[in-house]
Amino acid sequence: MTTKIIERPNSKLWLAAIKPPMYSVAVIPISVGTAIAFAETKTINLSVFSTFLMSALLIIAWLNLSNDVFDSETGIDKNKAHSVVNLTGNKALVFWIANLFLAVGVSGICAISWWQQDPTVILLIVLSCALGYTYQGPPFRLGYQGLGEIICFFTFGPLALAAAYYSQTQTWSATNFAASTIVGITTSIILFCSHFHQVDDDLAAGKKSPIVRLGTKKGALLLQWSCGSIYALTVLFVALRMFPIWTLLIFGSLFFAIDLCRHVAEYHDQPAKVSNCKFIAVALHFSSGLLLALGFVL
Repeated sequence: MTTKIIERPNSKLWLAAIKPPMYSVAVIPISVGTAIAFAETKTINLSVFSTFLMSALLIIAWLNLSNDVFDSETGIDKNKAHSVVNLTGNKALVFWIANLFLAVGVSGICAISWWQQDPTVILLIVLSCALGYTYQGPPFRLGYQGLGEIICFFTFGPLALAAAYYSQTQTWSATNFAASTIVGITTSIILFCSHFHQVDDDLAAGKKSPIVRLGTKKGALLLQWSCGSIYALTVLFVALRMFPIWTLLIFGSLFFAIDLCRHVAEYHDQPAKVSNCKFIAVALHFSSGLLLALGFVL
């Protein structure tokens, strides 16, 4: 069945391969970092923001495509019908398109650093890209050692928000760092949830994902604690007067957190039924990040 699907690519498979929802991991860090910068300075440079956003989207496209290429080399995606490499049958083409996206994306960040005559932002993004490469790229492949969520946390949390905030202010912020921990957690939850349905494939490829190491039942329990930490940290930072009271709007995303935890708790060991949990995780990430940003702007 998998072979037939790969041989007859359709729009649904391509949509799954392109992963439109995943681009929220570029939108949210930049939006939250910029919102905090606006809250603290009452100004915003829209040219910098729009350039940063477009560049980040291109860099995420590089990350997604290059990961497909690297996964095809280990055989872990042999049953993945919506792999871009499987759909095209041309690994080299996918690899060079990915590199083109990276080059254009980094060029946009370089432009921001050039406008500001300050290399800090490009250095932060280069570090983020380097960490992103170590996730699946040879010879590191740290994701195969179960370190993907840690890489994801720092790349899309502290580093991404620091770069977004600095691009607007050319300085640093403890409040921005605090917010980056929340965004980092919600981003890592997306990756964490993507492992529940592919334990067999991960084991066959020698990938020791957190779910392979913990088991699906313990993984479901850890997910509950991770989701709860999002709201506990927000309350803590509000109590410490680091966050404005309006950031409690993040509780508007609680529905997605509860839905995600209930869904995974019920189907954690049923790959066919739990496979969509990562999309609930994306909804949690996007809604919580958007509401957090809104809370700083109000």
